[in-house]
Amino acid sequence: MAFSSTLVFTVKRREPALVVPTKPTPREIKKLSDIDDQDGLRFQIPFMFFYRDNPSMRGKDPVGVIREGLAKTLVYYYPLAGRIIEGDNRKLMVDCNGKGVLFVEADANIKIEQLGDNILPPCPFMEEFLHDVPGSGGIIGCPLVLIQVTRFICGGFALGIRLNHTMADGYGAMQFLNAITEFVKGASAPSIPPIWQREQYLNARSPPRITCTHNEFEQITYNKQSSEDIMDSDKLIRTAIFFSPNDIQALRNQVSSENFHRCPRFDLITACLWKCRTIALNPADPDEMVRVSIIINARGKQGMPDIPTGYYGNAFTYPAAVSKAGILCTSPLSYAVHLVQNAKAQMSDEYIKSVADLMVIKKRPKYIANWNFLVSDLTRIGFDKVDFGWDNPVYGGCTFAPPVFILYNNFKNSSGEEGVVVPICLPPLAVEKFQYEVKKTILNLNAHSKL
Repeated sequence: MAFSSTLVFTVKRREPALVVPTKPTPREIKKLSDIDDQDGLRFQIPFMFFYRDNPSMRGKDPVGVIREGLAKTLVYYYPLAGRIIEGDNRKLMVDCNGKGVLFVEADANIKIEQLGDNILPPCPFMEEFLHDVPGSGGIIGCPLVLIQVTRFICGGFALGIRLNHTMADGYGAMQFLNAITEFVKGASAPSIPPIWQREQYLNARSPPRITCTHNEFEQITYNKQSSEDIMDSDKLIRTAIFFSPNDIQALRNQVSSENFHRCPRFDLITACLWKCRTIALNPADPDEMVRVSIIINARGKQGMPDIPTGYYGNAFTYPAAVSKAGILCTSPLSYAVHLVQNAKAQMSDEYIKSVADLMVIKKRPKYIANWNFLVSDLTRIGFDKVDFGWDNPVYGGCTFAPPVFILYNNFKNSSGEEGVVVPICLPPLAVEKFQYEVKKTILNLNAHSKL
């Protein structure tokens, strides 16, 4: 996947403006759930969408169209026009004050075709298309949504949106975006009415009680070397891996005889990334305990909390698979797949309640970052089908998150193959090794083979 650092163009941005709901909205304080306000979700998550020119939309300005749809949507999603405040025991609440969300209008003297693969994660021109407005990036007291619409000279445009993750997960963000598209196309109300009810769903029990093992939060006793020293965020390189259908089938062929019933694509990619990333980071001790935390959404799943359609808060947990580094790195792919599937099997109604209780008891801790990373499958949410009237985006999805997060997105490459693009952050010396190990794993070569 080729990214260009030599492409030169200019983006002219107008002054940021606040977009407020088109009608008066309730002035109230709403509490977030105990899943929402955990420390590990206190960051802003960005999404990018790139659209080609559509002859049927000529004469219509995407800036005005989207801004108008946004203002109408905020009448229904009015908490997103408010500001986060913090109460006792670090409890987060939203002050529904109607101050609005930040909106930036911009123009770029470039055609979308000239960007090539640079529209993909990690999107080296991210700052141009979703400018970090000074003073807007905090969690408390800042706008909860930032949107930038950038027109290209070809008639296409880019939409960048940054969302306070404590307010919504990927499904919630998609629901919000879908509502905007519906208003853009003339709807009088969202087809799915938004539901808050954070006080009813995914809050801690009374009294709270931790009933499950949570390796994603608990420090494992044996850790000789800190991966946080290796994963210094100031020195990391963002890159991406594209998994084609043939790559997925090659991985599946390696476990087909291992009694894995219809092994999902997500499990194969996650097992491959976990093994290859660990090899590339090269833990000093083979007995080092390494983890991958699997983000699992509770919506619509049997045995999970009965979360209603329209709920746009965070509705997931991330149970962790754990292994000694040496065993993970030297075992066949099926070993990692087995651990990933066992971790996924931990997720249940009781598990998510136990996480909510843990947040209250332990004062909303962050996930363990040491020798751990979190993976999330965004390919089934529908970001690649967000249509404001200009048809589906050339690319639509999350561009990056904190370095320990890896988010899977849909993408059709230049050959027309529909696959999964995976952005990842690694230290400079580990990038080439990681890419080599992924190729080697896909080809199922042994340690002495050459690519």
